Amino acid sequence: MNEQSVQATDHTGRGFLSDPMTGRWFGTAVIASIGLMAGGYLLGNGLLRAKEAERSVTVRGLAERDVTADLATWTISYSSTSTDLAGAQAKVRRDTEAIEQFFAGLGFPADALQPTGANVSSYTSNRETNYTVRQRLSLRTNDIALAQKAVARQFDLVDRGVMLEEGSGMSYTFTKLNDIKPEMVAEATRDARSAAEQFADDSGAEVGAIKNATQGYFSIEARDGEGGGWGVSDSPYKKVRVVTTVDFTIG
Repeated sequence: MNEQSVQATDHTGRGFLSDPMTGRWFGTAVIASIGLMAGGYLLGNGLLRAKEAERSVTVRGLAERDVTADLATWTISYSSTSTDLAGAQAKVRRDTEAIEQFFAGLGFPADALQPTGANVSSYTSNRETNYTVRQRLSLRTNDIALAQKAVARQFDLVDRGVMLEEGSGMSYTFTKLNDIKPEMVAEATRDARSAAEQFADDSGAEVGAIKNATQGYFSIEARDGEGGGWGVSDSPYKKVRVVTTVDFTIG
């Protein structure tokens, strides 16, 4: 008996594997499989890179600087009460002259002292009307040393008969914040990086670039505490402070 080769055929009698339609089907399947494998690899690799990119640390950096105020302002409020309106006004005028002489004697220019307001009020008690005349003067100067001298001698005004009202205190202001802002922000950022590097060292990683940074508000406070009111003044010695929040990548 002769051996006969067996060949797969379809219903038309043609070889199944030699059918052009079958070849195209297999080719399409192979290409799709390769595409799925490549897509899966790229997707997985992309997720890995994204996960690595998400590694970061958020830290805060602090910068502080001691400064001296460059502007002094002193609102001086005083008043006189009398049953005679003209008498109360006359007393306030005498107090005003005494205050002007006080500051002139210390070396302040005449325009350093300016009137900022005046008012008259009255009340009646036991059928007698009392009038109160109130005056306010404002001193404004960039001579901080001279301003401190005036504060130290403010009781001389009391000796001259001027009764200072509550709130008559010297106030000192630092107006040159913009001059030191860039340096302080850079200092706070360096401080933040130092904190991030410490964190990275502890976790066996390295600090990379800045992902995001937020500058906090600058605060200016008296270095040695605040004060105010009659007989007490603010301090010309200030402390400027800023805190920045920085996100660093970690590799």
